Amino acid sequence: MANSGDKLNLIQLVEAALFVAGRPLTISDLQQTVLAQFKIAKGQVVMILDELASRYQHSGLELREVASGWRFQAKSEFAEHLSMLWQEKPPRYSRALLETLTIIAYRQPVTRGEIESIRGVAVSSSIVSTLKERDWVREVGHKEVPGRPALLATTPKFLDYFNLKSLEELPELDQSLLEKIPQDFQT
Repeated sequence: MANSGDKLNLIQLVEAALFVAGRPLTISDLQQTVLAQFKIAKGQVVMILDELASRYQHSGLELREVASGWRFQAKSEFAEHLSMLWQEKPPRYSRALLETLTIIAYRQPVTRGEIESIRGVAVSSSIVSTLKERDWVREVGHKEVPGRPALLATTPKFLDYFNLKSLEELPELDQSLLEKIPQDFQT
């Protein structure tokens, strides 16, 4: 960055890119697209993102890093009021779907049979299909046991949807729930 005028323009360029992209952008995405002609080092892009984050600190928006990159989003305290902008109600998910997703998130990779053993009931094919259609869950391989059942794990879109950078940011499980899990599946 040659001078403060160039720096300001690059900050505005990154800001504009994040607003119009329609998806999170990684540092590499920014370097290879809108910043390509400027040959900006990763450290400089991080400084630009830090500057943008601080500029939005006292606004209704925030710059947030999620699993698939950086994005602007409304601050969570405004979610209830902002939801009134959309006439349709957000989808409601069944308890069975949420329990299945939770088991996959905390125990991945996990087979459908292991999920059924933990929950104590069969997992509907429609639940697994819904999770795959939302791109929250995918097959990551097969367990080396008879029948070679598919192993399920969460995706970056799952992390993005729930505003997480990584699985380490999942909230800690309530220990009373572990009492319900068969000993074979406790880690």
